[in-house]
Amino acid sequence: MAGTGAGMRKFALLGTPLPEGHDTPKGSTTPKRSCPLLPASTADTHPSESPICVKMENGGSVNLLPTNKTVGDKDLESPTEYRPRVYKRRWVMLAIFCAYSFSNAYQWIHLNIIADIMLRYYNQSLPSTQYEAEVAVDWLSMIYMLAYIPLILPATWLLDKKGLRVSSIIATLLNCLGAWLKCLSVTPDRFPVLMLAQTICAIAQLFVLGIPPRLAAVWFGLDEVSTATSIGVFGNQVGVAVGFLIPPEIVPNSEDLGKVGRDLRIMMYSTAGVTTALFILVLLFFKEQPPRPPSRAQQLAVQSLANTNYIQSLKNLLRHRGFIILVFAYGFNTGSFYAVSTLLNTLVLNYFPAQGQDAGRIGLTIVVAGVLGAIVAGIWLDKTRTYKATTLSIYIMSCAGMAAFTFTMDLDRIWVVYITAGTLGFFMTGYLPVGFEFAAEITYPEPEGTSSGLLNASAQFWGIVLTLGMRAMITKVDVLYANIAMTAALFIGVILTALIRSKYRRQEAEKEAQKVDIEIIDEEDS
Repeated sequence: MAGTGAGMRKFALLGTPLPEGHDTPKGSTTPKRSCPLLPASTADTHPSESPICVKMENGGSVNLLPTNKTVGDKDLESPTEYRPRVYKRRWVMLAIFCAYSFSNAYQWIHLNIIADIMLRYYNQSLPSTQYEAEVAVDWLSMIYMLAYIPLILPATWLLDKKGLRVSSIIATLLNCLGAWLKCLSVTPDRFPVLMLAQTICAIAQLFVLGIPPRLAAVWFGLDEVSTATSIGVFGNQVGVAVGFLIPPEIVPNSEDLGKVGRDLRIMMYSTAGVTTALFILVLLFFKEQPPRPPSRAQQLAVQSLANTNYIQSLKNLLRHRGFIILVFAYGFNTGSFYAVSTLLNTLVLNYFPAQGQDAGRIGLTIVVAGVLGAIVAGIWLDKTRTYKATTLSIYIMSCAGMAAFTFTMDLDRIWVVYITAGTLGFFMTGYLPVGFEFAAEITYPEPEGTSSGLLNASAQFWGIVLTLGMRAMITKVDVLYANIAMTAALFIGVILTALIRSKYRRQEAEKEAQKVDIEIIDEEDS
């Protein structure tokens, strides 16, 4: 505690101040209060060697454990399990996650960026009408979105209750199985087998998308958490980028369907080999959590999670007005990105016929620029922690970028499309980790996996709605009006974001922990 006099006692953190609505669930063995309640000003002189509860300014309390020695002792020690610490291995965990997230995101888009080739190759097992066949191929992307909506709650429950390692093993196993099944689908009459394989990969995605904010909170310090989340999203986006770039190069458009089939097999077997290696890597090296929490805020969150009922946590989120508005705003932005990505081959070929490889490179430009935007946004948030202002600014620029992309495609200058697409990607894709972190900040201490899961569910739902709407407008009206509709959706998202009343609860929790002046001893990682 504050002061340096001999005999002054030191305390280590045990519990957590539970916010309103976070009562101890029924059936819990944790008592509501396991020690005498004292105001913070009297904690220093409390003579008992048992834990005490320091009353916080917001009405909550934090359990503190006295150490065996006084501040005046030279070799003062406290229970090490209560001191926050970051470990070098956190970067290994993040790298492994980025790798398998990459492989799953690659499998999301690697078929739709060559949609015209897929239509020709699988023609005999697709619906007879052109529009229905196009929609069937679109579903190779949209199945990722559809699978997410009904299965997100059990997947989130598994992440919250079983942790990062179990979710990661399930994700890589399903991703590997789906990739191998795709190898068996490379004949023109097996489009249903291909759809089944893509569905398995889509289910794997459920155990991927919600992990970045959770992994960042569990392994990284408070001044690194936004950057770590951005890097986690970065891995997924790089997978999308490679999914745009590589397939048109491996499987170029050819009149010879036999050659197309051979090229598809090369692509499918290569993917299966990579996903198998990643499954083994996760199985051998991916760890659940560090021995000690990386920050005091995470220390509080871990304690809160142990005392939080999953259904109650879900109810708390659904009663949070600001979070609900953010759910819709996030859905419009990310859903627009999904729709544009799914239909990019169609959008580009409409203005630049026979430029299928350029469609892939434009997609690459969108995502690479978005990766840069995500990293810049993450660093900016770690430095300023201005979550709402940053989210709103990025959203406004996403809307402006979509408008520029819409009204420059018919200039017959494909280099202009690269520039506008890159601008769109920088802000639209850069928004993804910012939305995660904004949600985690205003809903703390609710589990990050639950809040990010609901955000992603909204994104998947609106991704399906906007993709189907764009496809219908492209077929029955015009590509221009389909793009204008995406711009309008983003404008609505800007208005919604402006309406969110932000209260940075995670920052407040960290400040309250600092008020009781819990000593943290910096140690080098062994």
